[in-house]
Amino acid sequence: MTLTARQLALATLDRQLLLARGQIEVAEAVRRVGALQAQSPASPYLALWNRVKDFAPKDLDAAFADRRIVKATLMRITLHAVHADDYEPFRAAMLSSLRAARLYDRRFTATGLSPADADALLPALAAFLERPRTGAEVEAEITGRFGAHAHRVWWALRTYAPVHHAPAGGPWSFAQRNSYRASWAAPAATPEEAAAGVRRLLLAHLRAFGPASAQDFARFTLLTRAATARALDELGDRLVRVPGPGRAVLFDLPGATVPADDTPAPPRLLPMWDSTLLAHAVPGRLMPPEYRPLVVRRNGDVLPCLLVDGQVAGVWRASGGGVEMTAFRELGRAAWQGLTEEAERLSALLADRDPAVYGRYGHWWDKGFPAAGTRSVKG
Repeated sequence: MTLTARQLALATLDRQLLLARGQIEVAEAVRRVGALQAQSPASPYLALWNRVKDFAPKDLDAAFADRRIVKATLMRITLHAVHADDYEPFRAAMLSSLRAARLYDRRFTATGLSPADADALLPALAAFLERPRTGAEVEAEITGRFGAHAHRVWWALRTYAPVHHAPAGGPWSFAQRNSYRASWAAPAATPEEAAAGVRRLLLAHLRAFGPASAQDFARFTLLTRAATARALDELGDRLVRVPGPGRAVLFDLPGATVPADDTPAPPRLLPMWDSTLLAHAVPGRLMPPEYRPLVVRRNGDVLPCLLVDGQVAGVWRASGGGVEMTAFRELGRAAWQGLTEEAERLSALLADRDPAVYGRYGHWWDKGFPAAGTRSVKG
């Protein structure tokens, strides 16, 4: 039977614990959903609040503190929170792309330094980052070797060197001013380790977002077609092909299930940059194309979204000690009731942590939205 577009959306929601919150420990939840976008410190917390039953932020604080979950630059050259066991293979998969994105960028090449010059610093950097250091401390440490180029060298290294972001306190464990510490991963990856990492990352993507196409995987990772094709070939019968609504070939794990078309999808208030909106080829499975310019801004900001019946229907923001919701289309009474109940619970969580979460992005609301309805809720 050919899957419908709605079934694919429901499959993503199901595997992301967005059809029903899971009774699951936070590190295992992160492993199950593959990776959490962590560009904003609050986002992993709000992502898990949407996915884990009775989620307690202190549990994620503890998982970051003891490094069961780590935060580092990985897929799409952006920050992700991943299970500690996945970090090294995911980094091996992404390392070639991470290096190329920085060492062949004009901001680095303009220094006149070579990739070998940057690589030569990796052992000393690992020793210096045995304890957490700020970026300013790292730059000061390497200025003696690189002088005025220290800032650009560190800009490159912090992307591809084996380093984690270190918790620095605050309501969401990490501050906007980052701290760093060395990870346990090796500085380099052999071709065999890189290939194994891509295979592991592809399997994780299918578990978390499948069924999915090669194009979907490329969108989620920014890996090359060649690396993706090789992984698909090497995985062989560990994958199955699934007929879908479009031309792209869909792959899945044997025995994986897909919900029926009539499965209800509950309301959710997704965080900024939620992975469900970034895991498939544009426009994605949950994003009506006409709303994409409203939600995904030109500079790459992906705003906090309202989900109604599994589709983006508007945006939300923290405002006035509560949550303000803006719908892009007319919503019925039941939809607003469900969103309001979610917003009340979210307001209560924010009141204890950060009532003004994502406040620096409020300028997008100043520019206005085509609002079909607005509700403000306090916890």
